[in-house]
Amino acid sequence: MATDVTRLIAFYKSPLGKISRALLREDIIRLATPQSGERVLGLGFATPYLRFTLEKAERVIALMPARQGASAWPREGPSHTVLSDPLEMPFPDASLDLIVAVHAFEHVADTDELMRELWRIAAPNARLIIVVPRRRGLWAQRDNTPFGDGNPFSRRQLERLLNDNSFVPELWRDALYLPPVEHPLMLRSARLFERAGRILGPTLAGVMVVMAKKAQFPAIPRRTRAERYVRVPALAPQTALHWPSIEITPDHPPGPMPRA
Repeated sequence: MATDVTRLIAFYKSPLGKISRALLREDIIRLATPQSGERVLGLGFATPYLRFTLEKAERVIALMPARQGASAWPREGPSHTVLSDPLEMPFPDASLDLIVAVHAFEHVADTDELMRELWRIAAPNARLIIVVPRRRGLWAQRDNTPFGDGNPFSRRQLERLLNDNSFVPELWRDALYLPPVEHPLMLRSARLFERAGRILGPTLAGVMVVMAKKAQFPAIPRRTRAERYVRVPALAPQTALHWPSIEITPDHPPGPMPRA
């Protein structure tokens, strides 16, 4: 089930949402290595992490799933938001250089079909950055944040998904070691949790961030969509019914109506 856009906006306005965005954005920027003249796509609800691309990129588009809903972004200037089905994106082949997917993969029923669509629109050597909740992480087990919605991933599942669909994972990051609670002491110690978590290992991480590159060999062909049988009601014109006139008198009470 897709998370509603109003819930996502409310989360990123909260204290916990602001600190989680700051921590995740640092990892995304390190992996993205923005370059001038790139064409960038944010998939899902990636707008909190895309502002760093506005200055150098040739074009930045934020595609939000129709079931989630959309919000205008950025606040200043023309909106870069597109509302569309992520499995049928309105972009030509090999047209994007950088794709950042946040709050996307965990809400898609057919992730293989999404990967094939991403391979289609990705340019040669394009970079794909995916942020997903970690399957055994604390953030995936709590439903007070959007990272607790949808289907979380393990590292092996995500790596297999990328390899099976002609993307080569190159760099991995684990993030959000901070417990997902709105406690002032926890929020003030967010950086301490991140440093300690990176020393102790990924067991306590809440999300995974991976950067993969599009492989040069062709991806697996997209499956042919099965045609659905839709029954259409007959719309043939029908003649009007004419009831015989019946005279009602006190000596002859009305009888049963004739059948058509």
